[in-house]
Amino acid sequence: MIGQNILSLRTKQGMTQEELAQKVDVARQTVAKWESGDAIPDLDNACKISEVFDVSLDALVHHDEEHVGYPIPPRGLHLFGVVRMGERGQIVIPKRARDVFGLHAGSELLMLGDESQGIALQRVEDAVAQLERFGRAVNERVSADPE
Repeated sequence: MIGQNILSLRTKQGMTQEELAQKVDVARQTVAKWESGDAIPDLDNACKISEVFDVSLDALVHHDEEHVGYPIPPRGLHLFGVVRMGERGQIVIPKRARDVFGLHAGSELLMLGDESQGIALQRVEDAVAQLERFGRAVNERVSADPE
C-alpha cells in the first residue's frame, strides 16, 4: 500500500523518481523499489516522504485509494464519511472525527453555512480563539494606522 501511495503522490505532482530520491536523499533505484513493492521505506524515510507530499504518515502508510475511492488528502484534511440526518435533524459524528478533534458528549459546536459551499462544524472554543486573534489583529492595525 505504501509503495502504491508513493507512486500515486509522486505522479500526481509530476515528480520523477530521481526528483523524489533527491528530496529524500536516497538513490533513484530505492524509490523504484518502494514503488514496486520490492522494499519499504524505513521510518525516517517515510517521514521525509510524508513531508515532501504534505500528507500524514498514517495516510502515507495506510490509505487505500482503491478501497475508499479518493486520493490521499493533504495533511490536516480528513474525509470521515457520510452521515445521515435523523427525523429531528440530529446527526452522529463519526468516532474517528470525535477522536481527531477531541469531541465528547456535551462538546459545543458552532454550525457555519455558506449557500455555495455547504455547512461545517467548528468547536466553539476554536471559533472564539479565532475571533480573539482577529480582534487583536484589527486593533493592532488600527493603532498602527495614524489618521
